[in-house]
Amino acid sequence: MDVIDRDERFRAEIRGWLEENLAGRFAALKGLGGSGREHEAFEERLEWNRHMAAAGWTCVAWPVEFGGRGLSLDQQVIFHEEYARAGAPARVNHLGEELLGPTLMALGTPEQQARFLPKIVAVEELWCQGYSEPGAGSDLSAVSTRAVRDGDEWVIDGQKVWTSLAQQADWCFVVARTEEGSVRHRGLSYLLVPMHQPGIEVRPILQLTGTSEFNEVFFTGARTSADLVVGGEGNGWATAMATLGFERGVSTLAQQIGFRRELDAVIERARHTGAIDDPLLRDRLVAAHHELEIIRLHALRTLGGEQGLQASVTKLLWARWHRALGELAMDVAGPTALTVSEPPYGLDALQSLFLFSRADTIYGGSDEIQRNVIAERVLGLPKEARA
Repeated sequence: MDVIDRDERFRAEIRGWLEENLAGRFAALKGLGGSGREHEAFEERLEWNRHMAAAGWTCVAWPVEFGGRGLSLDQQVIFHEEYARAGAPARVNHLGEELLGPTLMALGTPEQQARFLPKIVAVEELWCQGYSEPGAGSDLSAVSTRAVRDGDEWVIDGQKVWTSLAQQADWCFVVARTEEGSVRHRGLSYLLVPMHQPGIEVRPILQLTGTSEFNEVFFTGARTSADLVVGGEGNGWATAMATLGFERGVSTLAQQIGFRRELDAVIERARHTGAIDDPLLRDRLVAAHHELEIIRLHALRTLGGEQGLQASVTKLLWARWHRALGELAMDVAGPTALTVSEPPYGLDALQSLFLFSRADTIYGGSDEIQRNVIAERVLGLPKEARA
């Protein structure tokens, strides 16, 4: 069987499974979830994800020895394309499946892999990411959360912010300073911390959309086992950068599923309102379509390679595109964009898109940081003056 025939057989397999299973009690989940909409039918989407796991459709890119399907890059693309075509809901275990899991496979100990990877595959444990802090957003090396060794445990004190899905997570991968007196990139460690314990408080952050996808997380004497350091004590910076590389790699294909749905919704609204007959708006819709295709092609072109600097290019591309799509959505909606669908603050999908996308050029590494990375490390320009 040649590669093309194999891939087409795989496409037929996943398409058929989705058609058969995204029905009945799961049919109502189509199109739900995604950035800024993680609150939508969370428990039902969790049930859907566990249904997928039982059929072997989670962690499909992982090697077979770790519980995955070992799909080729081409097959991973096909999987995401068919998942999007079926209108399947956003998955709830993104942080475990596409960030922590690959990090553990690359840098974790055999004991860590055996403990955590099967639970991720089965969607039995959900994860959140403890990176950003009030004084260390895009500059991860400035973290001040500390972890002190106490016998067979680490004791953690500090605060994280903008922690997605902390309210649902069972575990958090936390970058903390484990070397007294260390500064910047040195003395950091990457700890795996259980969320359900007295020393952790999660405070939801109310967003412009009226929802609370993000949270503040306070660690006050929180504890985790001494052996739950990934990549070795003091090597937290390198481990965290490895995780970010996975975040901006193949996983961006899943992100584009939501982007395509949102663009289609904007186009449909333009047809409904007649805005599509405005030549200026029509040109912007066409440009948005072409730009999203360029982002997709860039992602495909860089799959399987070293992300590193490519990750900064990717982040700049999608963040600016998505923010511009939110602005285009409001122009398409016209005066109705200024009114809520129901009191006191019922937003429609396009209003939520606009409000949430305002943050895209900030979170996950601000545009300013990404430009500095490209300027200094690719173009060789002088470094920005720092106080």
